[in-house]
Amino acid sequence: MRHGDKINNLGRTASHRKALLSNLACQLFQHKKIVTTLAKAKALRPYVEPLITKSKDNTTHQRRIVFSHLQDKNAVKELFDVISAKIASRPGGYTRVIKLGRRTGDNAELALIELVDYNEIYGKGKGEATGTAKRTRRAGRKKSSTETDAKTSESSVDTVVAEQLAKTKTSAKKQDDLTKIEGIGPKAAEALHEAGIKTFAKLSKSTPEEIKEILEKSGGHFNALDPATWPQQAAIAAEDKWDELKELQDKLIGGKES
Repeated sequence: MRHGDKINNLGRTASHRKALLSNLACQLFQHKKIVTTLAKAKALRPYVEPLITKSKDNTTHQRRIVFSHLQDKNAVKELFDVISAKIASRPGGYTRVIKLGRRTGDNAELALIELVDYNEIYGKGKGEATGTAKRTRRAGRKKSSTETDAKTSESSVDTVVAEQLAKTKTSAKKQDDLTKIEGIGPKAAEALHEAGIKTFAKLSKSTPEEIKEILEKSGGHFNALDPATWPQQAAIAAEDKWDELKELQDKLIGGKES
């Protein structure tokens, strides 16, 4: 059984098969296309394409390697001097196999194997290589304009969301915790917020009489509160002098001077 045997021996010994493929490769490089059986064309393709890739590096070392396979100086010269310039921009797939039907007599299936860049009907094949490498399948397909527009819209939405978050953070920074002032509880802080006093700086600029009036208008029970020292405490808090604020608050009782 020949399970897993992917190499077509073509009914020949190893040496005979090697000589056959070498001769076919030489003929392909000389004439750019040849007609043979389909089995031989399929076996020739993986044999000849690595040799064409080696021709892109025009060095003595690569020429000797290719010559060890072909044993033909004219074929090597044609490959390195003529064909390599033609296929310089192609990343692979230098040959094409076209089925031609069956041969009269032995009914063998025939095929045409040719160099892609020399066919002016199926491929471009006109002029020399441009020098720019073509896209390969691994590089991925080109994105359509619809996908590009979708990504642009997604990025714009992300930008808007980021701006809104930044504004939220900025507004949160502009609002200080007024309960850190001795004598101000959560309800008093809420009443001051509703009146527009949300930061230590604004509170420091307010007079005790104005603060008292705001608390009375809020409708809460703030008669026991004495805002006399609140602006002074707020001024210290606005400058982030927390140690100094703590020393002052230690001398106060409920926000009043002891």
